[in-house]
This record gives sequence, structure tokens and C-alpha cells, in this order.
Amino acid sequence: MRADRISAAISAALLTAGVVAAATSSAAAQSAKAQGDYPDHPVTLIVPYAPGGVADVGMRLLGEKLSAGLHQQFVVENRPGAGGIAAAQAAAAAAPDGYTLLMTGNNTAIAEALFKSLPYNVLTDFASVSTAAFFDILLVTRAGSPLRSVQDVIAAARASPGKLNIGTINPGSTQNLAAELFTNSANIEATIVPFRTSPDMAGAVIRGDIDLAFEFYAAVHGLLADGKLVAIASAGLTRPSYLPNVPTVMESGLKNYEVTSWNGLSVPAGTPVAIVATLNRAVDDVIPSPDIQSKAAETGMTMRASTPEEMTARLKADIAKWGAVIEKAGIAKRD
Repeated sequence: MRADRISAAISAALLTAGVVAAATSSAAAQSAKAQGDYPDHPVTLIVPYAPGGVADVGMRLLGEKLSAGLHQQFVVENRPGAGGIAAAQAAAAAAPDGYTLLMTGNNTAIAEALFKSLPYNVLTDFASVSTAAFFDILLVTRAGSPLRSVQDVIAAARASPGKLNIGTINPGSTQNLAAELFTNSANIEATIVPFRTSPDMAGAVIRGDIDLAFEFYAAVHGLLADGKLVAIASAGLTRPSYLPNVPTVMESGLKNYEVTSWNGLSVPAGTPVAIVATLNRAVDDVIPSPDIQSKAAETGMTMRASTPEEMTARLKADIAKWGAVIEKAGIAKRD
């Protein structure tokens, strides 16, 4: 009898194990099939800005190409406001299935450094897919200004410490932090004047109320074309293709100074690696297309893909970089 009971128990255990194994195998097969069919319905791309801005334009260009390449619609959903926090929070709460993407980047890194706390962590609550667009900061001044180069700016600031006025938009913006980094790197004293909007700042430069400004090409290209403003330097690693005659700040003698805003695609943490790889390959395939590159250049963008690991490394570096600038500038962290 004892042997019979043992035999029955073993048979029951084997049957249970077989059922579990079959269920596990079926679930794995279904999961693999779902990932293999990805995407099989529209994908939402959350952009933390209003429609029409340069970042939105870049994401729509990319979304159109991804729709064609992956044979499913990539729908841009604009969620502006709250410094991008609301958009990121919504994406972090989404299912990690590859059907919700978030535009992240330089501003996301600044937010991590600028706020005391956030309802998410960009490094742990998201997985990077690829970089997408890069935007160089320009140093611009009015036509006829005596400041014709970076060295002119530095010389003027050293001749009259604190009297040089540099315009930016809101404290904590990329433009504002770029100006703070510039004064630190050049070891000069200057007055950084934040404006509410780019047009307000541009008008102040043209009138001569401020001496120069830090701004993106998209915000001032019309005034540059009209000759009302002049770009004396770009802050990227290389000269932008749309302003090939404008030297970089580093070329102009301020070594190791580089500010390039950028954005890319992230997905909620836990998204299957196979889906991240599919998205990364698709971005890498479509970004080199001539029409994306030409349309991007018209608004001051350079489109460039990366590996997920490269994008994550850039996020980490920017969080550290801007955290140090914010601390040195004495910018109060926000609640």
C-alpha cells in the first residue's frame, strides 16, 4: 500500500509539472509571438511640448517614417506643461509593451537635476531606445554690435565685470544653463537676464537692451535671415550644417565648452528587450533618409540615432553636468 501511495504521488507530481510546463511554454510562445508581431496596432508617442515647436516637428518627422517602416501608425500625443513631468509620469505608468513611447532628452536630464523630487526616475523607470534630434545653442547679438566673436565677449566682460548683459529664457532652461556654463568656463562676471519668451529676448537684443543672447536656431532663424541678428558662435562640437561659416565656441578659444540639446525615444521600464531592439533598428534605418535630414536642417536640427546604451550614458552624463552647473549658479531646486 505504501508503495502504491508513493507511486500515485509521483504520478500526480509529474502530471502537475507537465501542466505547469505546458502553461509556461504556451505563455512564452504567446509572448514571443506578440513580440514577433510587434507592432500590431498603433503606437503612441508622447511629446511633452505643444504642437508646432521644433521638438514636436522632429518627433512628427520621425513618427511618419516609423509608421512607414514598421507598417503601423505612430501617433504623436502632445502633453505640454509642468516641465515635462506630466508627460513623463503618464508614460511611466503605461504598460511596458512598446505601445507607449516618450520623448526624453536633455530637458529630462535637467529636470532630474533641477527638481528636489520627481514622481519618476528617468534612469530606472524608463529604458532608452535611441537618440533622435540634436540642437545647437547659438550665441547671437544685434547687427552692428562690437561683439563679433567669443573673444570679444570675454574681453568686454573682463574690461567691465558684471556690466555685460546676456539674455536667456527661463531660469533652468537649456539656454539659461548654457549661459551660466559659459560665464563659469570663461571665468567672467556677466549679468544673465532671463526673459519669459524668445521673442521678448530677441527684441531686447535688437534694441540693444542686452548685449547678446543664447538661443536655438529655430527661435531666431528669421531674424538671422533678415540681418537683424548675427550669430557669432555655435555651442556644439562641430559647426552646424545650416550655419557652416559660424565657428564653434571651442574653435573660438573656449576649450571644452559644448552645449547641445537633444532628444530621443524611451519606453517604460520592463519593455521586452526584443521590442526595444525592433524600435532601435527602425530608428536607425529611417533617420539617415535624405528627406528627414533636409527637413530637420531647415529648423536647426541634426537627426542622429544611437544605441540604447549610448543614449543612457548621455542621460547620465547630462544629469551630472547640469547638476553641477545648477549648484554653482545657485539656482534653487524646485519642489
